[in-house]
Amino acid sequence: MNGPHDLGGLDGFGPVMKEANEPVFHYPWEKRVFGMFPALMALRFFNLDELRHGMERMSFASYLTSSYYEHWLHSFETLLVEKGVLTADELSSGKASSPQGPSDSMLTPENANGLARSGASTRIDLDVAASFKVGQSVLAKNIHPMGHTRLPRYARGKVGEVVEDHGVFVFADSHGQGTGASPQHLYGVKFLATELFGDDSPPNDSVTLDLWDDHLVAS
Repeated sequence: MNGPHDLGGLDGFGPVMKEANEPVFHYPWEKRVFGMFPALMALRFFNLDELRHGMERMSFASYLTSSYYEHWLHSFETLLVEKGVLTADELSSGKASSPQGPSDSMLTPENANGLARSGASTRIDLDVAASFKVGQSVLAKNIHPMGHTRLPRYARGKVGEVVEDHGVFVFADSHGQGTGASPQHLYGVKFLATELFGDDSPPNDSVTLDLWDDHLVAS
């Protein structure tokens, strides 16, 4: 979807300021939000693509004036209410309306470290035919879906070259909207900077994006 999160290729936001000796977390609550992520993933309340879609649905003003972990927290709250895990009243009061029992899929100390370090890969071991091959010229579709998409605006309608086939993965666009896994090949697609941003770009620069079959057509 088009939104404030899709900042690639845009300017006018000022320089990126590097903080000297930047800590991992600026405030204690950020550490707690980070810890909530693997715990909620282990409980299977939502998937990683749904988490991203939740952030993308923030208003422009809220997204651009809030911090990284505030984006995470907004998505946690949005998804848990939408899926009936929490009520709006529980969220505002900070108190559960009824006690919750233990779950078989709870995060344990034994697997917490591995999950936090490895993430949640969506690779699938399926024999799915690839639509494209390494070295092939492809065109990124010029689409503007209302829901989640991993195809950034600046690459839509642009020609690139497949430089790697990563194998079969869950299709993030449908996975993020709860409409199915739709497993298909994921490719590294190289786009020249001049193709993406115009002839004034450095001629030897390029951007490689990970895109799925459904994002591409043969060029």
